[in-house]
Amino acid sequence: QVQLVESGGGLVQAGGSLRLSCLASEPTFSYYGMGWFRQAPGKEREIVAAMGWSGNTYYADFVKGRFTISRDNAKNTVSLQMNSLKPEDTAVYYCAADTQRRWGAPRRDYEYDYWGQGTQVTVSS
Repeated sequence: QVQLVESGGGLVQAGGSLRLSCLASEPTFSYYGMGWFRQAPGKEREIVAAMGWSGNTYYADFVKGRFTISRDNAKNTVSLQMNSLKPEDTAVYYCAADTQRRWGAPRRDYEYDYWGQGTQVTVSS
């Protein structure tokens, strides 16, 4: 059982930055694909960014050039640096782990086995 704990959410003004972090409980973290998803009120959950175990990355079009996903395998941590935030980025952000060691960056929610509890990001205009 993999436990994922997100941190770093909060309230920020439009144009500001936040950095989300996700700590995984398992030492085999380096074998996992990791992803960040978000869900806004009344909307479906959507992929934001993902990084495969080999380092491949995927970004949703709406965050390209603004968000960066990174991982530190020594610390069992994946992070999401969010710059130039917009009010439409307001959502609960979830970290997820794909333990199947797929090639590439998993971008579909059904590819993920474990999910964090989520952290709220609110961007004011």
